[in-house]
Amino acid sequence: MKRSKPINVLVTGADGQLGRCIKDLENQYSNLNLMFVNRQDLDITDEQAVASYFKQNPFDYCINCAAYTAVDNAETEKELAFKINTEGPKYLALACKEHAVVLIHISTDFVFDGQQKTPYKESDIPNPLNVYGVTKLKGEDVIQQLLDNYFIIRTSWLYSEYGHNFVKTMLRLAETRDEIDVVSDQIGTPTYAKDLAHVLLNIISRQQKHYGIYHYSNDGAMSWYDFARAILRGKHIKVTSIPSEMYKTGALRPSYSVLDTAKIQDKLKVDISDWEISLRKALTLYMSREK
Repeated sequence: MKRSKPINVLVTGADGQLGRCIKDLENQYSNLNLMFVNRQDLDITDEQAVASYFKQNPFDYCINCAAYTAVDNAETEKELAFKINTEGPKYLALACKEHAVVLIHISTDFVFDGQQKTPYKESDIPNPLNVYGVTKLKGEDVIQQLLDNYFIIRTSWLYSEYGHNFVKTMLRLAETRDEIDVVSDQIGTPTYAKDLAHVLLNIISRQQKHYGIYHYSNDGAMSWYDFARAILRGKHIKVTSIPSEMYKTGALRPSYSVLDTAKIQDKLKVDISDWEISLRKALTLYMSREK
């Protein structure tokens, strides 16, 4: 039987690229009543603030898009990364448990070490290489310890027309440079944040009950170099392939982090878009907004 009253959904991290993509889709899900909060509205690292917010506002679901995502900076800002990526999810999980709210939490391919050469399944053992990955994995762990009704969605190489991401960086560099060097020995899958936003809202709209950890990315596997060439196709800029040792970063990154999405397709009936189709959609939208 169809639910008569709207499903109340809290979306944290509203100013991030995923939160903003969810906001863009709000009108397409008439059975959902979405409430968006940023850090100023609700600091998820403040346990009392979270508890009070859930007590005052009735929710059925919480989508946690709030995260510390500056991978290199996390190596020196360990405490801040831990607070946002581990303690924040813990406080949300505690509040969700008390008020019978389903938590949907966004995690990352960086929980893996990249030693595999086949796509990572949800059952594969995590072994993060950097502080960011460690804090995200600990966030996953605490949610699993506290809750039964949760969805943890690991995704990879997220981009959109919002925020800071690889696609926007490449487009910006193309405006001022004739040549750019991009690493070719790190393999993964780009994911359009708007595609992921649809998946999250569909999980809620359809009242999915197959709780657990899932992997979601667009379809395909490539290097950052391949991705850069696709982004910059048709532009007058030379893209040069380099090994990772020639591009030093503060944090180690997995050399292979392709996610196996079979489970989410099977259990939650999610359709996976080809990465190139999604990239074209995103670029078209980005260019139209820049005019």
